[in-house]
Amino acid sequence: MMNKIVLITGATSGIGYHCAIEFARLGYNLIITGRRKERLQNIENELKESYNVEVIALNFDVRNKEETDKNLNSLPSEWKNNIDILVNNAGLAAGKEPLFEGDYRDWDQMIDTNIKGLLYVSRVVLPWFKERMKGHVINICSIAGKETYQSGAVYCASKSAVNSISEGIRMDCNPYNIKVTNICPGAVDTEFSYVRFKGDKQKIEQTYQGYKPLTGEDIAKTIVYCATLPEHVSINDLVITPTAQASATIFNRKN
Repeated sequence: MMNKIVLITGATSGIGYHCAIEFARLGYNLIITGRRKERLQNIENELKESYNVEVIALNFDVRNKEETDKNLNSLPSEWKNNIDILVNNAGLAAGKEPLFEGDYRDWDQMIDTNIKGLLYVSRVVLPWFKERMKGHVINICSIAGKETYQSGAVYCASKSAVNSISEGIRMDCNPYNIKVTNICPGAVDTEFSYVRFKGDKQKIEQTYQGYKPLTGEDIAKTIVYCATLPEHVSINDLVITPTAQASATIFNRKN
């Protein structure tokens, strides 16, 4: 009998990478996707060597519908027909300016990755879940999908969309025993701020100054918890923050 299979998008760093590690520890076979080919291959080798699991690495950008369709449909039938969990992790924030100073390219990148990329992947995988009458979709949303903050209008809107899509998938897939979990992290110290602030060290350091943020590993362990509950139990929506974070914008930075 084949091991359980998890498909993780954006697995080359941060939450996605740590999800791959945590699921591999439990003996899951993995399908990992990412844009950075060399890093993806290194992670594939690491998982195989360290955890003795089977891994398929797919190098593509979820923003490209044709590439997404082609790569996912290229999976061997015994893999694609037996995926147990889809972790829609690929996502990012780009820029943090008032809307009237925003960069169109940042907007396109966020909308195309966070919303359309998630939709493209889900559109391919959900019919496989429906056919099996089982499956678990885990969408990485954000506390920004629950409350909007200053200079984050487009990012917050993109994650609000993820929130709504998670609810919609749950309703559409309810007759097919498919679980949908919407994970909404607060401040997590990953490449997130590096990407958002385009490598500006001062802004990156300010983001996590004075308190202990979450790590990618913290979120991955939470995702594994949600994914390994009994079949009749589903965590639908989960907001997780550092203890020092009370809302999207309120932090205790005294530590």
